[in-house]
Amino acid sequence: MDKKAYQEKLEAQLKEWQAEIDKLKAQAEGKSADAKITYQEKIKQMEQKMAYSREKLNKLKAASEDKWEEVKKELEKETNEIKAQLKDIFS
Repeated sequence: MDKKAYQEKLEAQLKEWQAEIDKLKAQAEGKSADAKITYQEKIKQMEQKMAYSREKLNKLKAASEDKWEEVKKELEKETNEIKAQLKDIFS
């Protein structure tokens, strides 16, 4: 996969995950106070990871062709963590 295709794939994935976070926020509203706090903590963690991933995506966009693979590895680690967190939250 080339740099541009990877960027597009990641941008689409980040949008999808943002929709999942928005869904989680909506679910939190209907929960008890204790459950709402737990949801809010998880949401905050996810938003921090998403922000970090967006920063890395911007770094990827600016990376030269010979350096983008290195940034890609960092992004893949982060996106795997986001996937695992979302799976944990929704299972």
